[in-house]
Amino acid sequence: MKKGEIIDSLPVQDSTNTTYSLYLPTNFNTETKWPLMVVFDMDGKEKQAMSMFVVAAEKEGYILASPKMIDSLSLTKNVLASSRVIEKVANLLPVDPNRVYTAGAAKAGRFASLIPVLMDGIKGVMSIGASLANRELLNVKEPFHFIGMVNRNDFNYTSMLTDAKLLDKLKFPNQVLLFDANGEWPGVDYIQKGMELFTLDAMGRSLIPKDSIFISSSFKKDLAKFNQLKNGGDLLWAEQYLTEMMSIYGAHKNLDSLRNVQKELRRDKQYRAMNRAENAVFLKESILKEDFQYYMEEDFYTHNFNNLGWWTYQMGELQKYINSAKSLEQQMGHRLLGFVNALAEDNIDLVLSEAVLDEDALAFLYMLKTILEPDNFEYYLNTISLSAKNEDFGTSLFYLEEVLKKGFKDKEKLYGLEGTALLRITPEFNELVAKYLDDARYLIEKN
Repeated sequence: MKKGEIIDSLPVQDSTNTTYSLYLPTNFNTETKWPLMVVFDMDGKEKQAMSMFVVAAEKEGYILASPKMIDSLSLTKNVLASSRVIEKVANLLPVDPNRVYTAGAAKAGRFASLIPVLMDGIKGVMSIGASLANRELLNVKEPFHFIGMVNRNDFNYTSMLTDAKLLDKLKFPNQVLLFDANGEWPGVDYIQKGMELFTLDAMGRSLIPKDSIFISSSFKKDLAKFNQLKNGGDLLWAEQYLTEMMSIYGAHKNLDSLRNVQKELRRDKQYRAMNRAENAVFLKESILKEDFQYYMEEDFYTHNFNNLGWWTYQMGELQKYINSAKSLEQQMGHRLLGFVNALAEDNIDLVLSEAVLDEDALAFLYMLKTILEPDNFEYYLNTISLSAKNEDFGTSLFYLEEVLKKGFKDKEKLYGLEGTALLRITPEFNELVAKYLDDARYLIEKN
């Protein structure tokens, strides 16, 4: 096996034809027990997902493995595939049985948090942008170390803070690392920090020998990060970061001085004002989320197309929050927009999974998504296709013009849309295509 590069499509060699990808650090040897991080991706792109962890694994000394999974498979099959890959790697390589962890982003992060509940021997979870999959299944007799990473603009932010409080109550070791960045991934430094926290925890539990230089270096970096946040005026993040520091370094250092710093920070008038403002935003956000959830369910079950105007108005209100001069309102606006989009997508999956397809409910949700995500062409095309299938050409032509106005240019895709055979030979369809894309395939004159 090659070191320092991802090896993909390795067979487990069982009746399921399961395969996996593997990464061994360049300094890998068979004389040492190594921590194993199992990286999940639910879209069949495990090699790409693993590549995000490679730099950190190289620096922190972790073996990486990633099972080949497809989201359409059942939970049972995915868990079984994961179990077989972990067993295969543990039998093949010198893996430390006390240091097997799982990781993933978004829905793969939620899946990763299920594995220690459903399988023995998993000591920790690194979940990026995803809260716990099932709080009810947590077993206080089998705690695992949870590290959550989340952008404060991510709708999972408040859920992850709630998870942290629950895990504290159940005495599960946990840290939540916040980040400000575009996209779901926090960056290599955060992945490395997560692995570092697992290592510090293993040292604190005497699972591996303590490395005083490693501990001191990590503590200095974290202290510098705290001071940077505090001096930059982000007192809420600074206090949160300090809390996480105390949870990980309590087994290694006397933290009396840090506790005094925390008490002083919490008494600070500016911090207290920020904390009150954030709590007020959280309350407002919670109420709005309940409203959105209620009205969306009501609308798509009753096929209430007349309420699309209300949703357009609500998106305008969310945009006001996003454009606000107040950072807490900006963050809330982004989180609510992400929440509504995720809710709509979950409901689309729900409708599509039913034995009898409710096409009117699906049409409503597709139209709603064009309001929630106006630059995503997929939902305009889905609406055109579904409406044309039911010979509602007026609706199809309306959304055709809307997507062309937005800049859609793929003429071949337009003429290949499922269910549009009759629509695409109409003069109206071809006139719109010719208007926005210069020419059309069928030039048919009106009678």
